[in-house]
Amino acid sequence: MTTVRARLIVVLVVLCGFLAVAGAPSAAAATPTDSLWFDGTSLTVRNGRFVDGQGREVVLRGYNVSGETKLEENGGLPFASVADARKSATALRALGGGDAVRFLLSWAHAEPVRGQVDTAYLAAVTAQMQAFLDAGIRVLPDFHQDLYSRYLFGQGSWYTGDGAPQWAVALGGYPAESCGICLFWGQNITQNAAVQKGQYDFWHDNHGLQDAFLATAQTTMAYLAGHLTSDEFAGVVGFDPYNEPYAGTYDSGQTSRTWERDLLWPFYQRFRDRMDAAGWSAKPALVEPNLFWNANIGTQKQEGGLLDAGTLGSRYVFNTHFYDQKAISGILMWGNASDGQYSTDFGTVRDRAAAAGTTAIVSEFGHPLSGTTAGKAPTVDKAMYQALDSRLTGAAWWSAPASSGPVLSGTQWQWDLYSGRHHEPMNGNPGKVRTSGDAWNDEDLSAVAMNDSGAVTLRQDARLLDRIYPAATSGSTLAFTYEDRSRDGSTTLTWNPVPGSLPNVAALVGSGQYAVQVWRSGGAAAPTELHLPASFPTASTTVVSDLGTAYAPPSYTSSTPIGVAPEPGGTGSRRLLLADADSGVPHFALVTNGATAPGADRLNAARAELAAWVAARF
Repeated sequence: MTTVRARLIVVLVVLCGFLAVAGAPSAAAATPTDSLWFDGTSLTVRNGRFVDGQGREVVLRGYNVSGETKLEENGGLPFASVADARKSATALRALGGGDAVRFLLSWAHAEPVRGQVDTAYLAAVTAQMQAFLDAGIRVLPDFHQDLYSRYLFGQGSWYTGDGAPQWAVALGGYPAESCGICLFWGQNITQNAAVQKGQYDFWHDNHGLQDAFLATAQTTMAYLAGHLTSDEFAGVVGFDPYNEPYAGTYDSGQTSRTWERDLLWPFYQRFRDRMDAAGWSAKPALVEPNLFWNANIGTQKQEGGLLDAGTLGSRYVFNTHFYDQKAISGILMWGNASDGQYSTDFGTVRDRAAAAGTTAIVSEFGHPLSGTTAGKAPTVDKAMYQALDSRLTGAAWWSAPASSGPVLSGTQWQWDLYSGRHHEPMNGNPGKVRTSGDAWNDEDLSAVAMNDSGAVTLRQDARLLDRIYPAATSGSTLAFTYEDRSRDGSTTLTWNPVPGSLPNVAALVGSGQYAVQVWRSGGAAAPTELHLPASFPTASTTVVSDLGTAYAPPSYTSSTPIGVAPEPGGTGSRRLLLADADSGVPHFALVTNGATAPGADRLNAARAELAAWVAARF
C-alpha cells in the first residue's frame, strides 16, 4: 500500500531521531518502578514450566500488540508513536490485567530490499517495545504473517495479507490471487493458489526465501539484544519464529505430519541456531505446529503438533492458537458456549506440551466482537479463560481439584488502541479505505479502543479480562480456579459456585468474584504472587489461607505472610503476595471481594473448611 495516514509523518520524524543514536543501548528506564528484589529476572523453561530467577513457576497472561502491524498506515509498527505505545502499556496493565504481550513484527518492513535490513524500522520497534518492558510487561516478539504477503493481492482484491516483502513475492511469478467462493478470509490459506504457492516456496527455500528470512531474523534479534538494556532484555521471554505455519500444498506422498517433521521442524532448528548466534541462547523459541493441528472442525483438522520433534525441552516452548471456528461460523455451533466448553481442547494443549517435555502458551485466542456471531463472545471468551486456568469444568473443580492441571499462559487476540479509528487504504486502494474494527479483512477482535478524548476504554467486560491468575508461584501450582462472574448482557455467568459442603466459604464469597490456588511450596525465598484485578480494591479484599487470614490485607513486607504491593511499572496495578517458609508442603489461598468486614469467627471457620478440603482432595 502506497497511501498512509498523515500521522505516519510523525513516525518518520521519530525514526530519524532514532537513527542518530543507533548502535548505543537505550538510556530508557532500566528497572520498572515499583519493583521488589525478586522482580525482573529472566524466564527459562524447567520441568515443563516457565520459571523465573527465583525458581518460581510463572504464568504469562496478556494480549497481542497489535494487529496494527498487519496494516500499512503506521509502516508495519504496532503504534503511531512511542507515546501511544506507553499509553497502551499503562492501560494494558491497569485495565486488562496483563503481564505479557506478544509483540508483532513485520518481515516486509524489516527487510524491504533484499539483503538490506531497515535499521530505522528496528529502532522504532525497539522504542515501542521498551514502553512495555518499562511498564513491567514481558514481551514475546513474533514475526507475523497471514496469507503469506499483502503483495499477492491487488487493489481490487476482496482480501489482503501481511508478512513477506514485495521482493519475495516478485521472485515467485505467482498466479493472480483468487479464493473462489470464500466466506471467511482464512479460506485463502487452502483455496487461493497464489497464497499456497508463496507458502510452498518459503518452506522449500525456493529463491533462497527462507535463508533471507533467517538472516533478517538474526539481525533483528541481535539489534534488540544490543539496544535494550540488560534489565529490559531480561523481560524478553523468547521469540515466536513464524505465525500460523502451513505447507501451502503438500508434495506427492507428503502428509501434514511428515511436512512438520521434514520441513517445519528443521526450520525451527535453523531459527534456534540463529537465536544462539544473536545472543538469545538462554531464551526459548516459541514454536507453533501446523495451523490446523487442533482445528475444532473435523474437515479442517490435520494431524500434527510437532509429534516427531522428540523432546523439545528447555530450548523450545509449545506455542499454539485456538479459535472456535464452529462458533465463528454461526452455523456449526448454535447458542452460546457453556461451562467446560473448551476443557478438552486446552487439555490437548497441556498433554502435547507435557509429552514434548516443555511448557505451553496459547498465544492467540478470542472471538469477533462484531458481526453475526458477536453475541457469543462473552461466553466463548469466558470458556477459553476458564480452560486456560484449569482443565476441569467448573462443575467438577471442587470435587476433583487435583486433576486441574497446569495453569496455561495465554495472550488474547488482540489489544489495538486504534480499533474503529483506522485509515487503511486496502491493498493501496485510495477508494477502499478501511476504518472500522481492526481494518484488516473485516476482523474486529480488539478488547480495547480509544474514545473521542483519547482515553483508553475496554470493549469487553472488565470482569472477564482483568482476572486473578497465579503470576508467580513459589513452588508448583496443584490447582487453580477463578470465578469471574462476568456478564453476558444482563446475565451473570457463574460456572463454578462454591459447593454447599463449604458453607462458611460460600458465605464469605457470596455473589462476589473469587479465586482459589493450591500449591506445593518449593523453598524459594520469593513469595507467591497473584494479580489483583481493579475489582479487588485492597480495602474490600478477603484472603483465607493456611498462612493466615486477612480482610483488607496490609502492605507487603518481608515479614508479612499475606500482603499487597504494586506490580512493577508504576501503572497502578497490584498483586497479592503470599510468603511461605518451607518446601514440599501444600498451601492454599482463597481470595474474594464478596465479603464485607467478615468477623474472625467466619474467617477461621472458612479456613478450617478449606484446610479439610485440601487434606481430603490432595
